[in-house]
Amino acid sequence: MFLSEDVLLRNNVKVIGKGEKTLFLAHGFGCDQNMWRFLTPKLLSKFTLVLFDYVGSGASDISQYNKKRYSELAGYAEDIIEICAALKLSNVTFIGHSVSSIIGAIAANQQPNLFAKLIMVCPSPCFLNFPPEYMGGFEKVDLLELLGLMDKNYIGWADYLAPLVIGNANSTDFVGELSGSFCSTDPVIAKNFAQATFLSDYRHILKDIKQPSLIFQSKNDALAATSVGEFIHSQISESQLEVIEADGHCLHMTHPNEIVDTIIEYANRDH
Repeated sequence: MFLSEDVLLRNNVKVIGKGEKTLFLAHGFGCDQNMWRFLTPKLLSKFTLVLFDYVGSGASDISQYNKKRYSELAGYAEDIIEICAALKLSNVTFIGHSVSSIIGAIAANQQPNLFAKLIMVCPSPCFLNFPPEYMGGFEKVDLLELLGLMDKNYIGWADYLAPLVIGNANSTDFVGELSGSFCSTDPVIAKNFAQATFLSDYRHILKDIKQPSLIFQSKNDALAATSVGEFIHSQISESQLEVIEADGHCLHMTHPNEIVDTIIEYANRDH
């Protein structure tokens, strides 16, 4: 059995704000909790916020990394469930970026009492193409090539992926920050997380989500086309889709002002 203090240290958990309702913020692949800094000032005046780093990311305890556990997204969902248990949380609003939207959905399906609502920022349940019924954006051979590049030229891989994720129309400072974040992650851990992220297919779990869910989609996102957001919206029975006039896969960084008020309104709404 894990000890609460161990979990909180393992995942570098920070609890800030004093609001009655709690928001649980989960960063995406290759990122850390610092990526939420553009939303937190406005949110912490209204909510209690839980921030953390997945094991292997940010300032987490890398000695706790278990390759087998984290070879599937379910291992990361266990982190979330254990953090909620350590903090004695229930009925929180979970906000996930990209793959964390799906990790949160896994956790919510396993422990529905933990989450009152889900908010998904640029989610994708599957990055692979399965024509004609589903286009995740990538052919498997291309993703395998991208993963292979991580072994051959890790810095080159980071420099290639970062601008794709941030979007061409956005600040090059963000591209540099994301590339640096990729490069600060242990390459073996990053590759394991990348395989779990880019080669998985979690479309089947969406229909089981019972929580009201808000989906934020970028108009131009190289990693998740608007059709992906529409697919998620069609699968979750009680969901709302907001397409933002924006480039890139990181709305919480590049367009925080366009989404923060909707997040506040949705988290406070009685469903």
